[in-house]
Amino acid sequence: MAEKRAFLFPGQASQYVGMGKDIYEAKQYPIAKEVFDLANDLLGFDITSICFNGPEEQLKQTKITQPAIFIHSYIINKILAEKNVAVDVLAGHSLGEYSALVAANSMSFEDGLKAVKKRGELMQAAGEEQPGTMAAIIGLTQDEVVKICDTASAAGIVQPANFNSLTQIAISGSISGVERAMELARKEGAQKVIPLVVSGAFHSPLMESAQVELKKELDSISINNAEFPVYANVTAKPVNSEDEIRELLFKQLTYPVRWVETIQNMLDDGVKEFYEVGPGKVLSGLVKRINRRVTIKVIGTVDDLEKI
Repeated sequence: MAEKRAFLFPGQASQYVGMGKDIYEAKQYPIAKEVFDLANDLLGFDITSICFNGPEEQLKQTKITQPAIFIHSYIINKILAEKNVAVDVLAGHSLGEYSALVAANSMSFEDGLKAVKKRGELMQAAGEEQPGTMAAIIGLTQDEVVKICDTASAAGIVQPANFNSLTQIAISGSISGVERAMELARKEGAQKVIPLVVSGAFHSPLMESAQVELKKELDSISINNAEFPVYANVTAKPVNSEDEIRELLFKQLTYPVRWVETIQNMLDDGVKEFYEVGPGKVLSGLVKRINRRVTIKVIGTVDDLEKI
């Protein structure tokens, strides 16, 4: 089996004030300014200023965070293509799946940004309409967390939201359901149970109101067959067909992100090298927890790009 390279695209929580500024100011990468300027026009507000200067509270708003990370990831991917860094397979964590699909030429940057903008707005609105919360459980297995959520569901909606590593799992749902699950996790001997500061119960049934409107948005944009396999969050398996891509993006809002299985399946399919493409290094940390022997490069700044 030929050795493969995978690009991984980050999701929410990878943003930081100053993201993309060094690339924008680097004369050798004029595409950064072109993309940021285009994004400002398409979005109808100055996202460049928010990315570079904050304030952090504004950048952390879901409706701002999602386009910001998508734009940064797109720019890095385009520069990697200019540098002739080949890719074989791709995946993205939640929002990052849109970045992966654009990189696989399944959708244009313009349509991807339109969908991501709407997705962020809808998720933020759903969180305001049906307040929920999330928590991270560290030190219990996937099966243990699933059982805890099943038991805690008597108190309110709660389910696993992100299977991030073998023993780091995020749960999501109603405040009462998540709080009950947190109590049970502590009793079961979890090393840490951490409430997450989020604007909604992402990847849970509380996002169903966002799903309805997102479907309209996805139906309004052009989605093509992917030129490279993209491992979907919902199934952890590679997908190429446009119909399946559209359906899985719709489901993704209320289904867990199966990140552990995604990385394990990529390794089983011959991936030997990973690149984290975009801001931060959250995914690199998760991948290393899944398999310590994996080679992963973080590519999010001018310094990172110059090392290639």
